[in-house]
Amino acid sequence: VTLHVGAGTFKPVKSEHIADHEMHNEFFSVSKETLKMLLNHKGKIVVVGTTSMRTLESLYYIGKKLIENPKISASDLSVNQWEPYEESSLNPSASLNPHDSLQAIIDYLEDSEQDALISSTRLMIAPGYTFHYPDGLITNFHQPQSTLLLLVSAFAGIKWKSIYEYALNNNYRFLSYGDSSIIWKNTK
Repeated sequence: VTLHVGAGTFKPVKSEHIADHEMHNEFFSVSKETLKMLLNHKGKIVVVGTTSMRTLESLYYIGKKLIENPKISASDLSVNQWEPYEESSLNPSASLNPHDSLQAIIDYLEDSEQDALISSTRLMIAPGYTFHYPDGLITNFHQPQSTLLLLVSAFAGIKWKSIYEYALNNNYRFLSYGDSSIIWKNTK
């Protein structure tokens, strides 16, 4: 997995409502071999970093697009900000097995004789988001009013508050070169 993280990753959410925040675009590539490993993996998946998490979760929506429209152009495979929250994505009958989504991407790459998926995402992961692949997340501590903290709170559920309270009370360092934690997906 190759990620191209820009300064937009750290752009604070300044709008009063999250719906008014414009998510930045992140480019990524995922090799066909990595996709096959994910597809065949039977254990827990632990993601290192919020940007890796956003990339992994974007694969679900890219595979869904390929299944719904096999003739889709490569430029239309990018994931938009609110795609998971659109009506078709929330409809239970529209849900897709995450493994089927990965298989669709692998098939697409094989049919087009490509070794890697190259795409981009503006995926906004906020509380209420349904995660498809990861069981755990290793990440540093993020600043308030960041999309990264929104992702952490979506993944950890309400326990994110106690995790951050502990970090603050014990002088943990925040941001990219600070302390980190492993967070397990909220199952409640």
